[in-house]
Amino acid sequence: MGLVGRHTSSLRVAAALRAVAPGSVSVILLSGGVGKRMKASMPKQYLDLRGRPIATWSLIELAGMPEVGEVVVVCAPEYRDIFTSVTLPRDVPLVFAPPGDERQDSVLSGLRASREDATVVAVHDSARPLVLAADVRRCLVDAAEHGAAVLAVPVKPTIKEVGADGMVIKTLDRSVLWDIQTPQCIRPDLLLRGFEHVAAESLAVTDDVSIVEALGQPVKITPGDYSNIKVTTPEDMAVAQCFLDER
Repeated sequence: MGLVGRHTSSLRVAAALRAVAPGSVSVILLSGGVGKRMKASMPKQYLDLRGRPIATWSLIELAGMPEVGEVVVVCAPEYRDIFTSVTLPRDVPLVFAPPGDERQDSVLSGLRASREDATVVAVHDSARPLVLAADVRRCLVDAAEHGAAVLAVPVKPTIKEVGADGMVIKTLDRSVLWDIQTPQCIRPDLLLRGFEHVAAESLAVTDDVSIVEALGQPVKITPGDYSNIKVTTPEDMAVAQCFLDER
């Protein structure tokens, strides 16, 4: 990269850092899932993890970030008191929005309830209790610079594509495969345009940056941490407890 290229890159990074100034980020905390695979009496995100509901671990971590100006919790009304009863590290407004039938409906509900002046929205799954603020901060800066970014880690196992008959089609090159996590950080205007496109084309998307991909816009991968697991099964709960013990 030449001198002009380096200068342009530095200006972009500086602008991205300014875009994630204190109070400029809206977190959309998704907590409306039912968690059938956990086979519990309540949604998995409200089960106890080391003395506190799973969903409140990431709430506390994210609310402690100076960049975060509000947390929009997307959950059923009967679970709101779980969040309002938490002592947060900072005086951050909690806003509530109803969940939708699908993930993308819940994200849109949270986006509509968020502040209009947010520079970046960070969509996080409350079933990922071990996310680290330092990783989120880097993802926010990447999103401000590129439009959209997502935490992810390189895939470790060998992955094979398999046909409906159970036979291997091919072995995928894991050097280019990443395991996608949350938060997924996106400029609000870009996410809204993505939702409009998805609705117009009747598309179903499984994660938030896929909405941006559907527009043909770039998405930056921000390297995360393998401890940022999604607690989906009882085995995941045991792993999460081990990670907490290490911390």
